[in-house]
Amino acid sequence: MPLIVRKKQKESTGAFLRRFSRVVQQSGVLMRVRSGQYRTRPATERIEKKNAIHRMARRKETDKLRKLGKIE
Repeated sequence: MPLIVRKKQKESTGAFLRRFSRVVQQSGVLMRVRSGQYRTRPATERIEKKNAIHRMARRKETDKLRKLGKIE
């Protein structure tokens, strides 16, 4: 639902801005927008499988180096 805030007669611009800011803050619109600002899309099944294969290969390589004594 859109917020409608109209300037009252003989209301200063500063008072109108303060009233508008209060209405926006109380409505929770700003919090909703900010919460979704850095939202990341969920990974697709194909990308999850690719990442899993990459993790397994990296783990296998580190295990190999650990056995050889190259890393602790």
